Amino acid sequence: MNRMDNPSPSSSYRNDTKLLKTTGFARLTDDLLHNVLSKLPAVSFASAACVCKSWNRICNQVLSRPKLASALSLDPSPQIALKEVVDKVLSEPIRPHFAIASVGSGFRLREVFKLISRKLGSKTPVLISTANGIIGRDALTDELKEVKWSDACGDLSDDDGSVTAEDVNCGIVLTVGFVPGLKVDVIPLLRSTKEPRKSLVDNFVLDINDFAVSASGSASPLGIILFGMAQEGLVDMKPILNILDYAMPKETVIVGDERGRFLYRSGNETRNFCGSTKYFSDAVALVFARDRETNGIGNIRLHVELSKGLKAVGPRYKAASVRMNCSDHSTWLTAREEGQQAILDGQRILNDINNVFQDNNDSPDLYIGVNKRRNCSTGSEKPRLITSLSYHGVVGGDEEYLYLNGVGIRNGDYFQFYHSDRDTALQSNSSVALNLKNLKEDEHLKNSHHEVFGGFIFSCYGRGEFFYNRNDVESSPFVENFPGVPVSGIFCGGEIGRSSSSSTVDGQQESDIRSCLHVYSAVYLLMSYTPASLEF
Repeated sequence: MNRMDNPSPSSSYRNDTKLLKTTGFARLTDDLLHNVLSKLPAVSFASAACVCKSWNRICNQVLSRPKLASALSLDPSPQIALKEVVDKVLSEPIRPHFAIASVGSGFRLREVFKLISRKLGSKTPVLISTANGIIGRDALTDELKEVKWSDACGDLSDDDGSVTAEDVNCGIVLTVGFVPGLKVDVIPLLRSTKEPRKSLVDNFVLDINDFAVSASGSASPLGIILFGMAQEGLVDMKPILNILDYAMPKETVIVGDERGRFLYRSGNETRNFCGSTKYFSDAVALVFARDRETNGIGNIRLHVELSKGLKAVGPRYKAASVRMNCSDHSTWLTAREEGQQAILDGQRILNDINNVFQDNNDSPDLYIGVNKRRNCSTGSEKPRLITSLSYHGVVGGDEEYLYLNGVGIRNGDYFQFYHSDRDTALQSNSSVALNLKNLKEDEHLKNSHHEVFGGFIFSCYGRGEFFYNRNDVESSPFVENFPGVPVSGIFCGGEIGRSSSSSTVDGQQESDIRSCLHVYSAVYLLMSYTPASLEF
């Protein structure tokens, strides 16, 4: 058994009295022993907790509060990079309740997965994914780094994560979490190999709810970190996220990355389908639920902030005719300007929009945001109408159609054009920084012992140094307010962050328009803790 696994106390406690009588450790006071044990690395700390009952008690006191440990390495050797980050995150006492790692496409995913699983023990839920870039503190220098890579060179369809010799996207960021009072596990969204076009979304929702009920007695998970699979044309995360948003209570936090590659290991062996011949894994969720068996140890809360980088441009339109091209997962449409009867082709629409940018030297990325009113349900319940905002990249236009990435648009859907905008993103980042400052100050006024103990960042690949013309902008709202607190993140192909807004359609106000999948945004997840004796 790996030393990071939870040890059985029976044999360790048997010689408790004998140990204290025959060694010099019997002379140590509890305070001195606490001081010594708190400086041990994680593996030695796990062994010390097995020495005797008194040591186990003090070890539990050392780890009485939740903790995140994270580290980044850019070494081109996966073995060296992994050793650096593992040595760093396990350099202090911690009992891994979960682990999240993100790597560049230059690392073989399965190789890294095996090495991390071996280091952290067989019972720790592990989720490893590829990313377009990573954010974190260097394992050797403690310097904060935001690193973006070029497009992945590896074959996204290769399950073993093999890469080409030319792929130089090398690096890893690893986060290990200890969250007493919560239960954490990895739950996959499966798709049967016999029905390759249909994800088992209802089963996914049921599995998440069942886990939450078994942990807390309530079908309300505290939070979900979700990773989608990059399989263009097979996996469309937009309707999946709409169903998950519909099915989960409003207080459940949902964040993550829309697409990449991933491998995972659940603490429940019945959920481990990596490499299965019966199922594909279309997405995977790291689910946090309150543990009803650990009352009285404090309260962990999750907080989410969203930095937006899109700016609306031009009038609103209503889709007149829509064609879906399944071969390249795209949509062709014509539209009417809101309040007008003339049907416009793609060239006419783009000419109107491009006139706005004629004095702009930048070439911003262009999207449309579509308000979609759709029936939604899970299981056998009666469908209910919901409204969501869905973004689609603009490919181009001609005298017939406007060409868009993605599918799911219908005749009669209203949409608005948006473009990437640096000033909007900087202003939004400032708002996030202010919100985090207010969170810190408000909580300190109520309770000086309340603390933020870690965070995650999911940022759009289009942002970063080139977008802002300066470094480390995405991490600044967090670092400015919580210096020294562990934080890690990735640059995504689509940022998941649960939010809502309002809009006006046909002169009437529509409230609670849901949006879980964003573009040119950064999503911030903060984890905070309040001791039990100080909760209100």
